[in-house]
Amino acid sequence: MSDGKSPENSIVPKSILPKRPMHHRRNFTGLTTKELDAEKAKWPKETVDLWAKLSKKEANDIEAIQKSIVHHVTTTLARAAYNMDNFSAYQAVALSTRDRLISRWNETQGQLSKVDPKRVYYLSLEFLLGRSMDNALLNMGLKDTYDKSIKKLGFNMEDVIGSEVDAALGNGGLGRLAACYMDSLATLDYPAWGYGLRYNYGIFQQRIVDGYQTEFPDYWLNFDNPWELPRLDISIQIGFGGHVQTIQDEYGVTRHSWVPNQSVQAIAYDVPIPGYDTENCNNIRLWRSKPTRVFDLTSFNEGNYEKSVEDATNAEKITSVLYPNDNTMAGKELRLKQQYFWTAASLHDIVRRFKKSMREWSDFPNQVAIQLNDTHPTLAIVELQRLLVDEEMLSWDDAWEIVTKTFAFTNHTVLPEAMEKWSVPMFEYLLPRHLQIIFDINLFFLQKVELKSPNDRGLLNRLSIIEEAQPQQIRMAHLAVVGSHKVNGVAALHSNLIKTTIFKDFVDYYGEEKFINKTNGVTPRRWLHQSNPQLSKLITETLGSDKWLKDLSLLKGLAAKTGDAAFRKKWMAIKRANKVRLAELIKERCDVEVSPDALFDVQVKRIHEYKRQFMNILSVIHRYRTIKSMTAAQKASVQPRVVIFGGKAAPGYYIAKLVIKLINSVAAVVNQDPAVGDLLKVVFVPDYNVSVAEIICPASDISQHISTAGTEASGTSNMKFVLNGGLIIGTLDGANVEILEEVGEDNIFIFGCMAHEVEDLRHAQRYRGVPMDPALQGVISAIEKGTFEDPKIFQPLISTLTVGKDFYLISADFASYIAANQQVDAAYKKQEEWSKKSILCTAHMGKFSSDRSVKEYAEEIWNIKPYSVKDEGYL
Repeated sequence: MSDGKSPENSIVPKSILPKRPMHHRRNFTGLTTKELDAEKAKWPKETVDLWAKLSKKEANDIEAIQKSIVHHVTTTLARAAYNMDNFSAYQAVALSTRDRLISRWNETQGQLSKVDPKRVYYLSLEFLLGRSMDNALLNMGLKDTYDKSIKKLGFNMEDVIGSEVDAALGNGGLGRLAACYMDSLATLDYPAWGYGLRYNYGIFQQRIVDGYQTEFPDYWLNFDNPWELPRLDISIQIGFGGHVQTIQDEYGVTRHSWVPNQSVQAIAYDVPIPGYDTENCNNIRLWRSKPTRVFDLTSFNEGNYEKSVEDATNAEKITSVLYPNDNTMAGKELRLKQQYFWTAASLHDIVRRFKKSMREWSDFPNQVAIQLNDTHPTLAIVELQRLLVDEEMLSWDDAWEIVTKTFAFTNHTVLPEAMEKWSVPMFEYLLPRHLQIIFDINLFFLQKVELKSPNDRGLLNRLSIIEEAQPQQIRMAHLAVVGSHKVNGVAALHSNLIKTTIFKDFVDYYGEEKFINKTNGVTPRRWLHQSNPQLSKLITETLGSDKWLKDLSLLKGLAAKTGDAAFRKKWMAIKRANKVRLAELIKERCDVEVSPDALFDVQVKRIHEYKRQFMNILSVIHRYRTIKSMTAAQKASVQPRVVIFGGKAAPGYYIAKLVIKLINSVAAVVNQDPAVGDLLKVVFVPDYNVSVAEIICPASDISQHISTAGTEASGTSNMKFVLNGGLIIGTLDGANVEILEEVGEDNIFIFGCMAHEVEDLRHAQRYRGVPMDPALQGVISAIEKGTFEDPKIFQPLISTLTVGKDFYLISADFASYIAANQQVDAAYKKQEEWSKKSILCTAHMGKFSSDRSVKEYAEEIWNIKPYSVKDEGYL
């Protein structure tokens, strides 16, 4: 019976007490070489040897992989071999793949912790990754082995891959660009981390009900996600609201201390990103919001059940949905909370990793580069200044020098309505200390402007971070420019436009060297090798190796094959097979049968007025009316066409949602009209995402990139289509200009006004009563007559052309657009020549690899070097 005494106080001699186990500790940012040696020294040699023996990587032969899969089926999933479906097989294969992926991840992070090179941190509110398993297997060089392994276990690789749900972590081009860049950073061996948010429901699942977009929650996390590593022990407290205390330190210096009155926890989830043909495996850290107090038992016991979980509800909604609808004040507040939560947690993590190195703060920009992907993460600038001044006690000037050497900013738009602004009263309520810092940043900046340009009050007003409106607004793009050492656009035209329009005064003040271009790119590993495996195989056979996957300029070797009839036949056979695959998807999702022998005309992207899906469907109506008016003999010469739309409209964007309704109303009429038959079909593919894009891009004959000149920053879908041998019809906007330069004017269909003409055309339409294009007027009349459902439904759309004075210049471009489509029809009928154009398009896409983009960022903005991870054979 115990006497209640501890062993230390008992009469048993210490010499015969059992030896206590050593104290173990967890380091959240990995171990440096010095720390690792110190930890190893504490362990008995036999323990160190045992860990080394048991930490060897798993083999990658068929038998080892099969053992791994069966192990996960019978233990992790607790299933039996004959009681499982394709999804269970996917889970087991994914877990087996993840085991090997984590081996590389551990190796990479361990070696980088020892070497401690300069890293880049890519802050993006979206990472549109798509499915992960196929990409991971291809990048690790294991897909063929896994294919053989699971086939012998009774499953088909295509079915297993198809069971994975897309990660709902993004919406459009911004998120997909971030995903491509993370792939390239890993492939090129650059030390890099991404930081984003782990959304519970993504943006939304799109369903079409009575022709209308209807939003439903995207329950993508219904099952454990094998591609993320929950780091539940990494928890960072994030504050909101409260007040600011002003104090004097021991040296008489005035200091500020923020005292929040609300707080939530940021919990880390890591997503490994493997590089292609390398051991390197980078990381995206996603933050999930959790309450500091999950459950209020007192309120529950008092019968106040809603209040008992109020903290949890308020905290968890921060990472519930990507882009909460900001048509309400509550929505705006949630968006601001979301952005601060994410940037504050990320900065805390980055600073913690730096402080471990024991370097001087002046070395921070030599170890850390932070890229702001659009204005969403701009609060990181303010947060780092707050941490350095308020918590690390640096002087304002020293801190600001560090901040401005650390950050770089990528601008993605010239549209005024897309330039983020936050009201000062909301900021004061949610982030009072940050508002003070923003006002100080603005004051000190404007004082310098005044010194350079005395008494130019107009210039001060235009450059000010604070817009003098009612209420005052914080211009986040201005803050990003002032707080960054480089600002880049994402296509040559776009970069020139930002220098002559939205940032002209900043260019005059800072000089042109601060404003540079970095044309976007896409990863060929996913957008050709993974999504179009037969074409990838043909290219590798033709070029003699797969080196083109890491050096896309090698595709130029395909140009010599345009005269080879046998090669052209193989090329077009692959295109047709891809069209058959897409036709099956259309039948499954839209219940519309389309012929793979028709011309496949595609426009899939976010629905927005400037992208002009409205103009596209108006031209479809024109085509429909033209066919209807033809004789049987005339119809015989018509090129059959399938027009394919896809994309989501923001939930609060009424006009964009009406465009979707019009597309579906037109489709309902056209597809059932026997007078037209297979000469024209129209489909809207619902819930467009990465996995759907991987089927659509390889199947397109022509894709449409028809934004009003000067409105599209770059676009990357144009690059994906052309990379897969599809031609494009487009305006001289965004990256279309550079694609034209690369593929040549014979292999692209360009129409419409130029960017420098836009303002004059808008002025003429607004003040001179320019008549509507006659063909367009005929289309509008058909809508107003009720040809495509109740015309009252579409009156707001028509009003954008009439009352709204056609801001996006549909009428001005309509005639040339129709003519360009006619040129497409004529060219497609000459299949031998078309096949040559298709080959040349792919051959000249070397410039548009995300590898090229990332190298330029690394060398000209981030100043980081590759580090080649070595395969040490251990986990």
